[in-house]
Amino acid sequence: MNKVFLSCAEAVADVPDGAVIMIGGFGGAGGMPQCLIQALREQGAKNLTIISNTGGLAGFGALSGSVTITHNVLIESGQVRKVVASFPVSASPSRPNAFEVLYRQGKVELELVPQGTLAERIRAGGAGIPAFYTPTGVGTAVAQGKETRVFYGQECVLEHALKADYAFLRANRADTTGNLAYKGTSRNFSPLMATAARVTVAEVDEILESGCIDPEVVATPGIYVKRLVKR
Repeated sequence: MNKVFLSCAEAVADVPDGAVIMIGGFGGAGGMPQCLIQALREQGAKNLTIISNTGGLAGFGALSGSVTITHNVLIESGQVRKVVASFPVSASPSRPNAFEVLYRQGKVELELVPQGTLAERIRAGGAGIPAFYTPTGVGTAVAQGKETRVFYGQECVLEHALKADYAFLRANRADTTGNLAYKGTSRNFSPLMATAARVTVAEVDEILESGCIDPEVVATPGIYVKRLVKR
């Protein structure tokens, strides 16, 4: 199976309207799959659900030192129906991101998830665990409408696993079989997301021949990766 695609446009060409997409990284410049995001912006799929740590922070993710690319551009263009995130808003009240503006206008939905719970829901999706209980969020808006139970004297809220149609990831290196090695913030959510998506697409700095990456630094085994594209 040839996993190497010639362009990001080719790698995202089949993303349909209504797709659920996990986007790796922590929200800063290094960890975002910027080229894949831009390609999806140009491809034009709509009514997307984005699962990511942030809602797309404006001013982060500079591509080639000039253009800012995060999934903020997908929200700005009206392609996103819903965001599942732990930090969806801008760090500065005076500089609202596109999500904040559209959310206040009732044009995009939000599912707010504590960061650790977000990671665990994604991990559960990849591991085939349908749901789990956690004390995080009990007594807050996060728990509204959710089932709770008491374990060992502590109330816990039921959280459901997250799965996606696609995962867009950024990695430092890959080999042709799809093994991935990450660098910096690209590793935060990406290894989990790779396991929880039907199609995992990795944007990488370097693609090597099979066997050229030290197994000790491989964080995502190639079995989880369907498509590779060099930046």
